[in-house]
Amino acid sequence: MTLSPQASKTSSQAYRPDERNDEVLVYVNGAFVPRADAKVSVFDAGYVCGDGVWEGVRLVKGKVVSFDAHIERLFEGAATIAMDIGMSRERVKGVIMETFAANGMVDGAHARLMVTRGVKKTPNQDPRFVIGSATVVCIAEHKVVTAESKQRGLKLHTSAIRCSSPDVFDLRLNSHSRLNFIQALIQAINAGADEAIMLDPHGFVSSCNSTNFFIVRDGALWTSSGRYCFNGITRATVLRLARQAGIPAFEGDYTLAETYTAQEAFVTGTLGGITPVSAIDGRKLLTEGAGAVTRQLGELYQEYISA
Repeated sequence: MTLSPQASKTSSQAYRPDERNDEVLVYVNGAFVPRADAKVSVFDAGYVCGDGVWEGVRLVKGKVVSFDAHIERLFEGAATIAMDIGMSRERVKGVIMETFAANGMVDGAHARLMVTRGVKKTPNQDPRFVIGSATVVCIAEHKVVTAESKQRGLKLHTSAIRCSSPDVFDLRLNSHSRLNFIQALIQAINAGADEAIMLDPHGFVSSCNSTNFFIVRDGALWTSSGRYCFNGITRATVLRLARQAGIPAFEGDYTLAETYTAQEAFVTGTLGGITPVSAIDGRKLLTEGAGAVTRQLGELYQEYISA
């Protein structure tokens, strides 16, 4: 089986092509190198077995959205896997801002900071075989989301792959290992959808393969309990903005059947912010895109990131 090399224009991560990204400088362990020369060792723990954590941040008008929250999540993840980043929080923030500056970026940009345990003496699972310090890479790109996703809305497909429980793999950890989510997305793509809905171990709606998921029923905002979904910073922001605006917000268990009869649905993520959903498992939602609540929250979120 092969997948089309053409990226979907309606993915929540789809962005407008920008030729400037061909020439970006990448931060690799203290140095800025051209994109084509940005490399790490095949013995690196991240390459060997996905041993590391990462953060994606968005630059708007010279400022990183929810910067402190992203850095705290990164350090919490590193502490969870007993990995020393080798930098202070302020230094990590400095690396990100220096990477943006090295590429002349002040707006409409996104950076991914990736930290692995470092180079290993031999390719195995044991973290005690690391022979150096952590590997730190930061890639900044000009990224503005495509209009198609916002206008048409995403088509979602329910994956047979479940979100894991914290005792198996804690989704609140931004790990480099993403194979289960990739598998879920492949199922959705093969079904003609843009992204996958994933259920929790008990069969309740949890999240999508790379974003958090919301529905609107009778004017109220619904999302999962949070026990089995990503620790989404945009998710938390949207919930806060909704409550401040007087929109009822429910966090708890709900079923796939309840999503089919929702008036609206959308997903949230760092790059795309709020992206509407038009159909789930081939069933069109009443709004088939951004409904009144989704539009209101979209406006509130835009005001927040522009402030």
